[in-house]
Amino acid sequence: MMNKFLSIRTCLLLLLLWMTTSIQAQTLLVPDRVFDGEGMHSDWVVAVVENKIVYSGPENGLKRANSYTRINLDGTTLMPGIIEGHSHVLLHPYNETEWNDQVLKESPTERAIRGVVHAKNSLMAGVTTMRDLGSEGAGYTDVYLKKTIDDGIIPGPRLLVAGPAIVATGAYGPKGFHDGVTVPLGAVPVSGRDEAIKEVRTQMGNGANLIKIYVDYRWGKGEPSQPTFLQEEIDAMVATATTAGRYVVAHAGTVEGMRRAIMGGVETIEHGDGGTAEIFALMKEKNVALCPTLAAGDATEQYKGWKKGTEPDTDRIIQKKKSFKLALESGVDIVFGGDVGVFPHGENYREMELMVEYGMEPIKVLQAATSVNARVLHLEGLGTLQNGFLADIIAVEGDPSQNIKQMEKVRFVMKDGVIYKND
Repeated sequence: MMNKFLSIRTCLLLLLLWMTTSIQAQTLLVPDRVFDGEGMHSDWVVAVVENKIVYSGPENGLKRANSYTRINLDGTTLMPGIIEGHSHVLLHPYNETEWNDQVLKESPTERAIRGVVHAKNSLMAGVTTMRDLGSEGAGYTDVYLKKTIDDGIIPGPRLLVAGPAIVATGAYGPKGFHDGVTVPLGAVPVSGRDEAIKEVRTQMGNGANLIKIYVDYRWGKGEPSQPTFLQEEIDAMVATATTAGRYVVAHAGTVEGMRRAIMGGVETIEHGDGGTAEIFALMKEKNVALCPTLAAGDATEQYKGWKKGTEPDTDRIIQKKKSFKLALESGVDIVFGGDVGVFPHGENYREMELMVEYGMEPIKVLQAATSVNARVLHLEGLGTLQNGFLADIIAVEGDPSQNIKQMEKVRFVMKDGVIYKND
């Protein structure tokens, strides 16, 4: 009798174990084609269990394929979630409100509320991870926004945040007030090695995932940018961050500012408008990537009155095209990142379209927005569709490797195994 009881109990335990295993979320995504982060594949599927990819390849290579919940995504390309390399989730387009007025007249509370909307818009546009490079006067609001996303309170991309960013004393705005007026600044000013080290440590302690510095900027209105930090200051900030397992990125547009940042050990140059063949060769040698932010320049020139498509390119656009061409020829890693916030969140695709317009192959642009960004930004388990990686997966209509504008048409968004959009 006892043996019979033990046998029944064993069967019940085995049944319970089978039921527990079988109720795990198992999803089979079936598109027309799959871009896995490196190349395009026809007649592939991707299988997801809970929040992990367990298979990508031809369906006949997947065991027990009929046990998965099948989602047909006819007419689409399945690909890794987009990794946005340069964003400002707490800014909105300057043709709505000028940057100065956003910093001076919009409270951090208002900007946080706007940030909630911006985060959702980006996610719905297929951006599942976003590097946010400076709160622009809103303190550590980006850190708290990241926390609310991580805690599942609001929907949005997983964020890497820089906190307030760091500038040389006197080199950033808002400006134009007499010396008796104290105004909020768009970043934290420092002077000298000791102050620079202290501020890096403060920002890391307050939750910054990385450090952003401005190695050149305009000292006066209408003036050209000039280098700001001394080499020893840059060296000290990079050493302080890397000792703590963080890294430094640099806003840089002048040849000398870029050179100092590269020699100081930053990991990415943001903008790089004045880059030369020699500077890009140095970046290649030192393994420093370029985030060109083409879309920001394109947008701000139009805000100033440039009628794109009907008027000749402005001097800034001509220079941007020239420097981007030199960067491509150098073979330096190109980070996808448009400086979104200068233009509307959710229109991140603008940068991809301009990368193609300025001479980059569409398949290389897709790689930049997925596998390359994952590698450059130290995002393990993201950027490619392969076994064991996180299930950050999107689907777009058509084939973006043939027409990059298909990136505007995101039909499906899964982040960390959760489906947020399935049109």
